[in-house]
Order: sequence, then structure tokens, then C-alpha cells
Amino acid sequence: NPGGVPIEAGARAVHGIGEEQLADAPTWQQVIPAPVRPTCIRPRYGRPVSGPGTAGPRGRGGLRWPAMIEPDFLSTTRTAYDAVADTYAELISPKFASTPLVRAMITPFAELVRATGGRVADLGCGPGHVTAHLSALGLDVFGVDLSAEMVALARRTHPELRFEEGSMFALDLPDGALGGVLANYSIIHTPPERVPEMLAEFSRVLAPGGHLLIAFQAHEDLSAAPEAFDHTVALAYRWSPDHVARLLREAGVAEVARMVISPDEDEKRGFPQAFVLARKPAALG
Repeated sequence: NPGGVPIEAGARAVHGIGEEQLADAPTWQQVIPAPVRPTCIRPRYGRPVSGPGTAGPRGRGGLRWPAMIEPDFLSTTRTAYDAVADTYAELISPKFASTPLVRAMITPFAELVRATGGRVADLGCGPGHVTAHLSALGLDVFGVDLSAEMVALARRTHPELRFEEGSMFALDLPDGALGGVLANYSIIHTPPERVPEMLAEFSRVLAPGGHLLIAFQAHEDLSAAPEAFDHTVALAYRWSPDHVARLLREAGVAEVARMVISPDEDEKRGFPQAFVLARKPAALG
């Protein structure tokens, strides 16, 4: 348990999938080396450079970005999902397809984005099943994930779609580039103190009038602070929808609707599931 964060006993499932189904897959505690080796991420701003000492990821044109130290929680999450990518996809993709309520807010999100136009980024896309669903709804969509194994799996499964490795803290996109952003259970592994930074990045890449849909495990007490739980793959946090809506406002994106699925629908953990739809204010003109 990194940093001594209290873990809720018995909460071990991937969005409602029981631990017995992942019995053969290593847990995040087993697959993470100690200490985690620092890696590099692409900075949000700055020009690509080449030459000695520039060992960061390649930018456009084969040039390299200056190296930056990646936070440990990103390295931990990447390593954990790399280790269970195939098993995760075998379990989570059919569950998404067979559970209408988890898709319920995606259809209006897609309709709103189609009405205003623009590309959509599925951030934390995993094996690409939700990216493919968005494409089937008529959106110009691409997926981004921290895990190289997840991206490789998504590309094999959905070769007609675009998938890229990337950090949600440093998207390789200009300001206002997107008509929509989906973060489907992809903020949950981020320490609460870093979530405002992530939401600010979502807001940065959204065009005025663009829409953002965020899904996450929630609290029964909608006013409660974020709470850590022992997700099967990596340490995660569940949130109050009111708290997330407030952080979205502070990032410049206003809530327009929300849906909370009853905890009774989560047979494994009894967690509510929350979906918050928000919009970036349209430019004054």
C-alpha cells in the first residue's frame, strides 16, 4: 500500500468484475518493482529538440523531447496495466457491451459532440472497446493510454482506429483541438491532489462549446472526500460527484448533467457509479 493510504478491505474488482475472475493475473502489488525506475514523459509545452542528452520520447519528425521525470504513480499504473492487459480486455470489454447503464451517458455525449463538431479523445482508452463504440456512434475518435501493452492490444483489435501512448497530464494536442473528451474510469488511479491538474489539461484541449464525460466509482455520501480502494489492477480512488463537479468548474468546464447508478447494481463491491457530463463555455462572439 504505497504511502500508507488506508485500503478498503475486500474491495478488489475491475469496474464490478470479481477477483476470482482475475485470479491468475498478478495484482498491482506483485508486478510493481521497488523502487520504480523513473521514466520520461513528453512536456506539455516546448519545442522538440535533438542532440546529446535529449533522451525523452520522440516528437513529430523523429526529434526528441527534453527528458522529464515521470511521477511514480504513473509508472506504477503503467506497469500494472501492462502486466494484465490481455486478461483485463477479456473481462472488461464484454462487460461494457452487456451493461446498458454504463453506456447510458455515452449516447447523449456523442449526440452533443456531433452537433458541435470536432474530434474526440478517449483518454485512458485501455483495449479500445469504448473508442470503437464512440466510432460506431459516428464520432471522429482516437484513443490515448499510458500503457504500451494496452495500446498495442487496441491497435490489433481495432486496426481501423488510431491509438497512441500518452499521459493525460501532457496531451500532445494544441489548445482547443477537441470537440469532446471521454475519461471512462481513467481518473481513478490519480492521487486526488493531482486530479485538478489533469482536469485543467482536459479543459485546455477542449474547444469552446466542447463536451467532457467522466465516469468513476462514487461515494454513497455525495459530500465525502476521495477515498482510496484496492482496485484489482492498481490503487484507485472513488469520488463524490459534487466534488468532481466543483473541480470541473474550477478547471473552466461546467457540469450540465450527471447520472449515478445505485450501489445495489454493483454486486461485487456495492459502489455507486457516477457519470458527470460537462461543457466548456462557448466563445463570446
